[in-house]
Amino acid sequence: MSVIVAPPYMTETARHDWDLLQTQTEDAQEFDPAQAGHLPEPARRWVLHAIAPGTPLLRAVVLDTHGSIRLRTWRDFRAQQVLLPMEGFVWSATAYLGLLPVHGFDRYRAGQGEMRWRLLDVLPVMSGAGPDITRSAAGRLACEFVMAPAAALDPRLRWKSIDDRQAIASVPVGTEDHDVTLTIAPSGALERVTMSRWGDPGEGRYRDHVFGVECGREIECDGFTIPAYLAGGWWPGTDRWAEGEFIRFTVDDALFR
Repeated sequence: MSVIVAPPYMTETARHDWDLLQTQTEDAQEFDPAQAGHLPEPARRWVLHAIAPGTPLLRAVVLDTHGSIRLRTWRDFRAQQVLLPMEGFVWSATAYLGLLPVHGFDRYRAGQGEMRWRLLDVLPVMSGAGPDITRSAAGRLACEFVMAPAAALDPRLRWKSIDDRQAIASVPVGTEDHDVTLTIAPSGALERVTMSRWGDPGEGRYRDHVFGVECGREIECDGFTIPAYLAGGWWPGTDRWAEGEFIRFTVDDALFR
């Protein structure tokens, strides 16, 4: 299967990550529902809903999405993301300031996070790297494992049950374990993902905040069923959600590798 080519505005490092993270899974086992038997009941219910029997347990995914992101005001975007749970991601998008395109990417791999956004590919709009950006990006990677459901069966994850609707996955990224809470419907559909994530949602300093993603309708691709509409931001389930929500998007296609 050919590699999805990286957008031209990426740095050399980002292009390297883009190619590496979508490497085809070798010798992927076919999913047997018995493999989910050790999981807490809510997580088991989700995995049985998310992975069809006999589906090769492919680890990486390339997502095509569109939606709106809040950059002072809500702005439309289109994006592609390469995601390999616990290893890294590169999210590449185009948004618009008026009629002018802003191209850029967020990424994390090998203990390094970065963001880089340019107006007309020349004028800096937003850039960042360093320990705070890296720690926040690692948290994002941890909670996004749900977009590649085979990751739920990875022995590096440690699970515990909360009740009949919620389970916590302890997801190792870099030097930290991130506790990610999944809320699962009786049908097995994923409803919500929450965690404590390092960030600076407009307060001028980084610290831990509750971060979450609300999940809506679903899409089935390559034997996997994943959320197709998602809304993400800070302080979900509180009266600050309207302030903290910053992205809403639809998954148009998912290619598992």
